[in-house]
Amino acid sequence: MVRTKLVISARFRERLEAAGFSQSALARKIGVSQATIGKLALGESTGSKHLHVIAQVLGTTPAYLTGETDDPEVGALLTPTPEVLADQLDLVLVPQIDMSYGLGATFIDEQLVKTNPVPFPRSWLELFSKSEPENMFFALAEGDSMEPTIMDRDIVLVDRTQHTIRGQDRMWAIAMGPLGMIKRVRALPDGTFKIISDNPRVPPEIACESELHVVGRVVGVVRKT
Repeated sequence: MVRTKLVISARFRERLEAAGFSQSALARKIGVSQATIGKLALGESTGSKHLHVIAQVLGTTPAYLTGETDDPEVGALLTPTPEVLADQLDLVLVPQIDMSYGLGATFIDEQLVKTNPVPFPRSWLELFSKSEPENMFFALAEGDSMEPTIMDRDIVLVDRTQHTIRGQDRMWAIAMGPLGMIKRVRALPDGTFKIISDNPRVPPEIACESELHVVGRVVGVVRKT
């Protein structure tokens, strides 16, 4: 029993480090308490009813963790990466950025922070844009100034290859100074731009070309139901 506890402890900590998980992160992913994970790491427990799930997340098997085999990969059911899933299912990967665009305005960083890519059917994306998936991104919309077209917490799909205002009153992800927003934009004869909200209670604004940075055109809106 003592040997089993030591084997589990050593192998569990080895696989935890190899997978790049902290004890708390693994606990959150699996849906167990950190105490459950801590007991395995310290050798205070010889197992758990969640051991098969823990092993799968760590890229191994319960048999390896408990010392029944010395090969961590034999029989392991590895969680496929988004890239593997995309290749197997003929999907494309679209970046999802870790920030929100205010429908009124919200502070943004100069650089877009990408999170894990999200797989989508290529045919679905082509309904919105012919751009390559790496030139598009998903972001969260906040606020009510573009209602009823875009609602608070909708997901917007932005095409970064379209960054020159062409076609009047289309929706764009733009930045004015440190503020990011989603608005309709109309080019005026004097070289300025009219920034328009779909919510009639929000008055339009005027911006000169030097004040306006176009991130990309909004080509799709995904709404939670």
